[in-house]
Amino acid sequence: MFSQEYIQWDKFLLFLKAMFAVVVWGASFIATKVALKDVEPITVVWLRFAIGVLILGITVVRRRQFCLPERNEFIYFGVLGFLGITFHQWLQSTGLITSKASTTAWIVATTPLFIAILGWIFLKERLIRTQVLGIGLATLGVLVVISEGDISSLSIGRFGNEGDKLIIISALNWAVFSVISRKGLEHHPAALMMFYVMAIGWLILSVAFFVGSNQYDLQSLSYSGWLGVLFLGIFCSGIAYVFWYDALKSLLASQVGVFLYFEPLVAVLVAAFLLGEPIIMASMVGGGIILLGVWMVNRSSLVKKRLLD
Repeated sequence: MFSQEYIQWDKFLLFLKAMFAVVVWGASFIATKVALKDVEPITVVWLRFAIGVLILGITVVRRRQFCLPERNEFIYFGVLGFLGITFHQWLQSTGLITSKASTTAWIVATTPLFIAILGWIFLKERLIRTQVLGIGLATLGVLVVISEGDISSLSIGRFGNEGDKLIIISALNWAVFSVISRKGLEHHPAALMMFYVMAIGWLILSVAFFVGSNQYDLQSLSYSGWLGVLFLGIFCSGIAYVFWYDALKSLLASQVGVFLYFEPLVAVLVAAFLLGEPIIMASMVGGGIILLGVWMVNRSSLVKKRLLD
């Protein structure tokens, strides 16, 4: 009896970890916008991942998981570091200068669709009818969100602002990163691999940061700016990754993945509360359509996997 209760409590804690990570990631878009009021995007990203690398490094050392990659893996992790950290975070932070935090969160939620499409193109993974319909629905949802309900305005050449476009590219880029990461995750613990990726990506960022003399931006960070950066570094790039991978390690991917549907909802609520971004009904409807489309794609993928297994 005691053993059964312990297992249930342990499972509950894992669910809490997954939810914590998603809530934190949902709020990350708002924290980024707060910090961007004071400094350039590269400064925000550099500080964020300097903290994140430290926290992940301490975690893998304490868990006795740390080891150096094989010599032939450095190029692989270098590519992942550039795509997943340097380029991806530059796209998102630069995009957030002009894109709303809530709009960004809805667009980022389409990443699984890009993963499915890339799998179909490059990995020859078959898309069934339900998945194609889901991709179409989510695309419609993105158009509704970007246009704030006035889709006809997009037909005359206006497709969101420059920030929205960068966020769409970031969602595609993260999908590419995710597909390429599959090979590494077969051979390394997830937290250790993320440490490699984050550390190398941060080192690449450091070159651009110091060559561009962005270090002088640090003097411009206000109290709220520092709070935003510390939140991004400690929670979003540090603790959230550790908690997320802890949950993924012990729970079914489908059980953990469902929490990601809450991320854009958290972003909308926090953006309204802290940034004063209005909650537009058309955007909420479009966001709902996006989540429905993503659910259809993910659900169909799980059904196909079970049939193959």
